[in-house]
Amino acid sequence: MTKTLATLILSSLLAASAFAAESDKDTKEDVARHRAIAAAHENAAKCREAGKGEDLCVKELQAACKGLAIGKYCGMKHEH
Repeated sequence: MTKTLATLILSSLLAASAFAAESDKDTKEDVARHRAIAAAHENAAKCREAGKGEDLCVKELQAACKGLAIGKYCGMKHEH
């Protein structure tokens, strides 16, 4: 019985460790995506500050966000 219990505990620890490693990888990828989206939005704001037209800035935003976020506005749209 003790050997079986030890095996179960070890298996549980290994599974938890594998899950934690995968979660850490997923978290790092998620953080990187958020930073890339934030950088694209910051560049869109700078584009508008520079006096460039909304259409041009939206096109640049869309190009920068391709594959990062959902939708035409890089996962974020606000009221105008």
